Amino acid sequence: MKPFIHNDWWPVLEPEFEQAYYQQLREFLVEEYQHYQIYPDMYHIFTAFEWTPFSQVKVVILGQDPYHNPGQAHGCSFSVLPGTKIPPSLVNIYKELESDLGIQPVKHGYLEKWAKQGVLLLNSVLTVRYGKAFSHKGRGWERLTDAAIAKLSARPEPVVFILWGNAARSKIKLIDTQTNIVLQSAHPSPLSANRGFFGSKPFSKTNIALTSLGESPIDWQLPEHVDIDEGPDTASNQA
Repeated sequence: MKPFIHNDWWPVLEPEFEQAYYQQLREFLVEEYQHYQIYPDMYHIFTAFEWTPFSQVKVVILGQDPYHNPGQAHGCSFSVLPGTKIPPSLVNIYKELESDLGIQPVKHGYLEKWAKQGVLLLNSVLTVRYGKAFSHKGRGWERLTDAAIAKLSARPEPVVFILWGNAARSKIKLIDTQTNIVLQSAHPSPLSANRGFFGSKPFSKTNIALTSLGESPIDWQLPEHVDIDEGPDTASNQA
């Protein structure tokens, strides 16, 4: 099989791509992309893996499924393309970042700088139909992303897992909590942010954890202006 993730994630995940469930998922996606507006663009489904190679992952921020409106999703949890209005959950993430570390919010939602420092921005489900949240739930993506989480958990180098909300927190069963560090809170959505997300200080806690592991902390300050970099070979980065 020709690689469509162009770094050391490929040998980690290739066995999953050869499973019957993934072949069924792929057939489903072919139909969906032909007949509906699906996000992200098929060439950017695996951007999170492209931007943050397996051996370089220090932190995982786990989302659910991609944003389902035009111009938003590009393959990374919570991140949106430049020029797109910042979604409410990310607005709240920026508010907590300012409260936690005093970092002023930027006017875009493009989180590439975090990803390039080792923050894997992973959704449990990697595609969605326009306007229909969770429309690709239960089709097979969860098996693939669960495998990615489990492989990271078993890696010799510990990872900080940030689990926001019940869906993300349910993945704790995949994580060895004796060797990795898990930070949990409510989801940053406006529906739940006041129930434990605000004040949870995930960014400073992550950096304290990384320092304790002998890793360099994350510079959470995003640039004011961004240039789009969607990966090394997006023409073949598809399911």
